[in-house]
Amino acid sequence: MTVDLFAGIAVSDFQRALGWYERLLGAEPSFLAHDTEAVWELDEHRFVVIEENHEHAGHALHTLFVSDLDTIVGEIVGRGLQPTKRETYDNGVRKVTFHDPDGNEIGFGGGPLDVED
Repeated sequence: MTVDLFAGIAVSDFQRALGWYERLLGAEPSFLAHDTEAVWELDEHRFVVIEENHEHAGHALHTLFVSDLDTIVGEIVGRGLQPTKRETYDNGVRKVTFHDPDGNEIGFGGGPLDVED
């Protein structure tokens, strides 16, 4: 079974959010679904979507696990965005959190995971 994941993020001002997410993700959207919805394909079958929706803006909580957290965060900072929080959990997993202008939380995680079979 193939599953496509679209992680939706409601924003109050599409144009403002578009620029912010281009800096966060380091690219223009993969496509524009319509005038107030943009889609980035992060990996095969994995998408981040922003859509103007005033009523729901600011309530997203997403974490993306990446293979090289330090590089990704360094690139984002280099594009002018600063993390709002950095955490290291007891199992060694690290999380760096960014908040968009509406307060949506986008975290990037990486590091070892203690997974027991």
